[in-house]
Amino acid sequence: MTPVEITSFRGDYFFLSNFSPATFSVDGLAFPTTEHAYQAFKAATREGFEMIRNAPTARDAKHFGKDVQLRLGWEQTKETVMLLCLRAKFGIPELRAKLLATGNAKLVEGNTWHDRYWGKCGCQQHKGAGYNRLGELLMQVRAELRAETR
Repeated sequence: MTPVEITSFRGDYFFLSNFSPATFSVDGLAFPTTEHAYQAFKAATREGFEMIRNAPTARDAKHFGKDVQLRLGWEQTKETVMLLCLRAKFGIPELRAKLLATGNAKLVEGNTWHDRYWGKCGCQQHKGAGYNRLGELLMQVRAELRAETR
């Protein structure tokens, strides 16, 4: 039975995480994880983009993305880029099926690393506060996929 709310992208639901391995392409370029793609698209330079895209791990890609010069207008386009990456990732048939199998569960990127934009931070200080934009975008992609199969 699918839970009413999925509050952690770990274990059975790790496939929802941006760190989950899932090679997909955007604009003809392959990325090993959503994190690699999202962080690479932040880069203002081709050198920064390729450094992140080719990072050994998703954690490395995230780390490199913190230090890269941001492309112009990043704050205004970051959600559009994330949505593009998620659509590409969940275009993979196996992952599409897994996302659809979450039914109508509310998807919440619960964390303890103080990310209150993409998720909800459950640390003592933040007590579940956050916008959960990653969860909201995942639910949007799920709805789009569901509409395609009708």
